[in-house]
Amino acid sequence: MTPEHIDRPAIVAEVTAAFYRYEQALISNDVDVLDELFWHDSRTVRLGAGENLYGIEEIRAFRAARPSTGLDRTLRHTVITTFGDDYAVCSTEFTREGTERIGRQQQTWVRLPCGWRIVAAQVSLMN
Repeated sequence: MTPEHIDRPAIVAEVTAAFYRYEQALISNDVDVLDELFWHDSRTVRLGAGENLYGIEEIRAFRAARPSTGLDRTLRHTVITTFGDDYAVCSTEFTREGTERIGRQQQTWVRLPCGWRIVAAQVSLMN
């Protein structure tokens, strides 16, 4: 891949919009949008602070059981990098309201026929 294929402005704008749509759905607990933005496949992975989810069905079950309060958070150091027209990595740190504990989130996004979808995600909390 050559440098001109990395971070094309139009592609960065598309992924940035998808990322912040996901973020808004996350803090408002909009399970339908969260589900929409993950790849509907058994190979989708979400590794969290206390869970390891393999496949869209496990991710859906986690979302359905997740508390719907206390989800507000502040992002910092967000980096969105695109590679070509169909692949992106989004990384960010976050803090939740009322705590100084730092969380980290990284997502791999792929453009599929249905649009940009998360194919792998990892969330961790730092001590």
